[in-house]
Amino acid sequence: MFAATPIRCAAGSGFPTFWRRSLDEFKRQATIAVKMEGLHRPTKPFPIIRFDESNTIDRCKLMSDQDMGGFSRASLTHQPGTETAPHDIEQDQTLPEADTTPPHAIFAGTISTELPANKPEVQRSGYAAWRTRDRGLSLFGKLLWDIDPYAYLALRIKSDGRKYFVNIQTESIVPTDLHQHLLPCFTPGQWETVTIPFSAFVRTNYGMVVEPQKEMMRQKVRSVGIGLIDRVPGPFELCVADVYATNRPPERLVGREDSGFAVEEVEEQGGGFMDEVEPRRKKGEEERILI
Repeated sequence: MFAATPIRCAAGSGFPTFWRRSLDEFKRQATIAVKMEGLHRPTKPFPIIRFDESNTIDRCKLMSDQDMGGFSRASLTHQPGTETAPHDIEQDQTLPEADTTPPHAIFAGTISTELPANKPEVQRSGYAAWRTRDRGLSLFGKLLWDIDPYAYLALRIKSDGRKYFVNIQTESIVPTDLHQHLLPCFTPGQWETVTIPFSAFVRTNYGMVVEPQKEMMRQKVRSVGIGLIDRVPGPFELCVADVYATNRPPERLVGREDSGFAVEEVEEQGGGFMDEVEPRRKKGEEERILI
């Protein structure tokens, strides 16, 4: 659709000034109008966040049960990395392997399910998460991401193999609604790019699946983040280099046949992490109703 231009930030922070945000938004809308990009399917990826600079961390908010008196600990730090250009996000492809590490954010800490003794109202703990902060206002109003022309969310990660969830928050009627999906991980301990169809995300509220399962409002995305809510005590570490929307379907590689993502029929796929509760119906099999 368009390539995101580098943003100058005020006072070394991760946020651009009001006038800079307004200028960038004007350029974005002008580019769409001049190139008539709304009339065709975009081929280039849409960067949401790239941890290529240390001040990018300032654009994220860290959360854990420590906020309500729990004992989990989490941090989000920047690692410069050593890569030159093994991954080309502009072309949405991974270049030949290089013995290097991309600049990235490290989401790490320790999960504890211990409850605070002085807060009897707290009945559950053991989570940690981060998300992108609100992008602020401009002359054109509140800044939101419009990823409606894209079919997939892609993340370049190095995971420890724990069950993380990707969270997307939109400007919906219910502000506490989240669209969630289990973060795929095929090669723990190694860098990989994972791709999730937007149609596979499940609408939740405070961790519970809610009905009706309305389609995600992809024209007005407020934030994207990752959470660890498996409530398994112990250390965790997840490295994230970049997050972007794309129309490039996931590659079918040996060992990834059971990823749960069918490229040909993306619109018919759903369920997300609910597939762990109710297995996907096989072709020709009658629909089962759970009571």
